[in-house]
Amino acid sequence: MTYAHDFKRWYGADGLCMAWRILEHAGRKWNVSLAAERGPNSSQWNLVFSFRASDPAQRSIWATYPLSSSSKASLFAQADRISDKDLVELLAAQLT
Repeated sequence: MTYAHDFKRWYGADGLCMAWRILEHAGRKWNVSLAAERGPNSSQWNLVFSFRASDPAQRSIWATYPLSSSSKASLFAQADRISDKDLVELLAAQLT
C-alpha cells in the first residue's frame, strides 16, 4: 500500500529542524512533529503525529489523530487548535 506524506517542519534561527510542540508526560519531555498522510484512492489527508522522547535511545512513536481534510493547509490549521492535553492522551494511549 502506498501513502502520500507531507511533513510540516519548523526551522530555528540556526537552520535546525525544531519540534512543532514539546510536551511532558511520565517524567519525560517529548518532541512532537506532525504530518499529513493520504492513502491510495483517497481525497482525504489524515493527521499523524510523531512523538520523540528527548532520550535518543527511545524510538519514535507514530499515532494517527482522528482528523482529516481534503486540504493539507486546513488540516495543519486545525492541528494548531489541538490541546496539549489531547496530545498527551494520544501519546499515553500509544505507550500502554
